[in-house]
Amino acid sequence: MPYSPPPRTPSGPRRRSLLASAGAAALLAGCSAGPDTGGDGPSAVARARARAARDSRGLLERYDAVLAARPGLAERLRPLRAQVAAHAVAFGDGTAATGAVAGTATASPSPAPVPGTDEEALAALAAAERALADRRGRDLLDVPGELARLLASVAAAGAAHAYLLTEGAR
Repeated sequence: MPYSPPPRTPSGPRRRSLLASAGAAALLAGCSAGPDTGGDGPSAVARARARAARDSRGLLERYDAVLAARPGLAERLRPLRAQVAAHAVAFGDGTAATGAVAGTATASPSPAPVPGTDEEALAALAAAERALADRRGRDLLDVPGELARLLASVAAAGAAHAYLLTEGAR
């Protein structure tokens, strides 16, 4: 008797693949990272950290825009937004990101407009999370030790957020 596929084939990554990729990223960062002082010097690390903080604040602004336009999504988005805010603080020195987390003015441009429906708004947030997680996964290869581990951890969280925003509702 031929094998018939399940009635619904899930799209996107499965939980196991997310966990495996997060573990692999952490292992890669832990094994390949040298001491925090390298040929690039602290300025390269500071630039990478500042970019990561700026990216997190930009994503936080996107969450805020969706929450303002779609208050019905607040219960679902509030925990994810809180994690993104914590990421911004973790990458910053604790003072620069705090204003952005609290909702005060920042130097970044206004976020993209919020799509028309709840599903489209969630899909746009998921795409932003996925793109940022991918970029952080690439960036962690170019930074030393502790920052690489932080980037790997936050990239894994971003991939999980993208999953929760799309597949988690099904």
